Amino acid sequence: MNDKRYFRMISGAAVALLLAFAAVLLTLAVDSIPTLQVFGLGFLTGKQWNPVTKQYGALPFLSGTLLTSFVALLVSLPLSLSVGVVMGEYLRNSFLSKAMSIFINVLASIPSVVYGLWGMTTIVPLVQKLEGAAGVAPYGVGILSASLVLAVMILPYIASLTAEVMQRVPNSMREAALALGTTRQEMILGVSIPYIRSGIAAGILLALGRALGETMAVTMLIGNATRMPNSVFALGNTLASVIASQFNEAESDLHRSAMMALALVLFVLSFLTNLLGRRIIGKTENGNV
Repeated sequence: MNDKRYFRMISGAAVALLLAFAAVLLTLAVDSIPTLQVFGLGFLTGKQWNPVTKQYGALPFLSGTLLTSFVALLVSLPLSLSVGVVMGEYLRNSFLSKAMSIFINVLASIPSVVYGLWGMTTIVPLVQKLEGAAGVAPYGVGILSASLVLAVMILPYIASLTAEVMQRVPNSMREAALALGTTRQEMILGVSIPYIRSGIAAGILLALGRALGETMAVTMLIGNATRMPNSVFALGNTLASVIASQFNEAESDLHRSAMMALALVLFVLSFLTNLLGRRIIGKTENGNV
């Protein structure tokens, strides 16, 4: 009897989650229909976003989203992997490793608006100096500032998962490599890292999904300019930031529908990224690290 109740509870929760997912997807898809009827798939490749002339194209925001996310990954990856390796290999099962894990969890739980304020007071002045040295307009805000803050925000995802899968490397493999005369660093680079490469890839994809959907911090730092970004110093916008800044000020039904279409694109991107990451994690949990 208890097993039946438990099964019903699990089934009910699964159905509720599926209905919620379907409701969000259906709402976005239906509200995007007017935009797709007018622009078709050209909406994804259009470069103009002008509510006055009713021209809407998603490419500037799609480019800004991908550029900020991938720059953030490039910046965050070396540091987050290093932290994960230190926690999972050098400090394994130690008090210091647990303390670092708590600190990483705190980083992951900080509200994005706090990161945005930190970026405005700390990162923007530094980027202004860098832009002045590079001979470009010293706005401070832009793609680079948003990416640097995103790099800190996604660090906990890669670091924590790297540390977790690092601990799954069999001791026999470590001991065999050391017995052959390799140093500990050579053992990590030649044995441990290759063994957990799919786990690292899963962490990177989950971090990418987090970066794609970040809204508040990016909105505060990216400059909110509707243009194609031509460098990391450029002002720009992302799918999430333009929705946050313009949705309540939509000038027409088509304008509102266009932003729902942007939300649909972001939904699909985030879903596919997280789905791929979860599938890789599932394989690692089944022993195929």
